[in-house]
Amino acid sequence: MAKLSNKVRTFSALEVAKLCGVVNQTAINWIRAEHLKAFTTPGGQYRVYAEDLVTFLKSRGMRVPEELHDDLTIPVDSGLILIVDDDKDLNTILKRLLERKLESIRAAQAFDGFEAGRIIAERHPAIVVLDLNMPGLDGISLCKKIRSDESLGQPDVIAITGVSEEEARPQMMNAGANAFFAKPLNFEALLSKIRILIDERENPSREENPES
Repeated sequence: MAKLSNKVRTFSALEVAKLCGVVNQTAINWIRAEHLKAFTTPGGQYRVYAEDLVTFLKSRGMRVPEELHDDLTIPVDSGLILIVDDDKDLNTILKRLLERKLESIRAAQAFDGFEAGRIIAERHPAIVVLDLNMPGLDGISLCKKIRSDESLGQPDVIAITGVSEEEARPQMMNAGANAFFAKPLNFEALLSKIRILIDERENPSREENPES
């Protein structure tokens, strides 16, 4: 599947100025000085992609308007869960368990952090079951990337690890994980949490369940 482009919505220089709380000429000056990336229409008007505007605002430490987040967030595939673990036996057990126990769910597999990043960017899973210790990009770094890049769809992240829970749990939760499970895994508890996350996505108006 080809990667979805998040460069969909564009803004004129005047719209950029209004969003940023500046006058139109200031926005034009940003563009002409090549501080703000833009392109020119056949009619000679400047246009700025939402992604490029957010990059510019973040580079300058400026507030990103709330409405821009919706433009950048790619919808996730609600029926897809990605399992990221270099333990191939456990990875395959989890895949079979999820597909057997959860109706209409498909499970993809990745065995290192770099492969996981590619799959997330291309297929936009709704949930990522993520091991902390992997070759290449580790789980904490990947979780931070997921949370910092709206174009990845903002999937829910469930962290799993065999290292010290006291050390790993706060690191992963601070990185943006939605839940944490130590190995050996309690499969029923993991399934229960996944069902909760799926239900919350399908029924966003419900009050969020507190982390147990």
